[in-house]
Amino acid sequence: QVQLVESGGGSVQAGGSLKLSCAASGFDDSSNCVAWFRQAPGKEREWVASITNIGGVKYLDSVQGRFIISHDNRKKTIYLQMNSLQDEDTATYYCASAPKERWLSCGSRTNFPYWGQGTQVTVS
Repeated sequence: QVQLVESGGGSVQAGGSLKLSCAASGFDDSSNCVAWFRQAPGKEREWVASITNIGGVKYLDSVQGRFIISHDNRKKTIYLQMNSLQDEDTATYYCASAPKERWLSCGSRTNFPYWGQGTQVTVS
């Protein structure tokens, strides 16, 4: 059974940092393309960052330079280090996986078939 489980959310003051984790299980191999999304109350879900299993990364403009996406293929875990957090970063954060996506196509327009349940991040 394929499963993605996020952790690491919480409450933090503006300017602070959090590190989210997403543990994958049930996949035969490390996914070609994994991403973080977020959804704030009353807003649409928004792509935040993505990473391929060879380390290619892309970021939403508003988080570029503040967030870092990374992965540990051996542990089948991806991370999102969030620094200089702002009020507008408050949201539920989800990880998503597209195991067969082509590396060059991995990004905001990828169709992700697998999703985690989300972890709440609150910045005040």
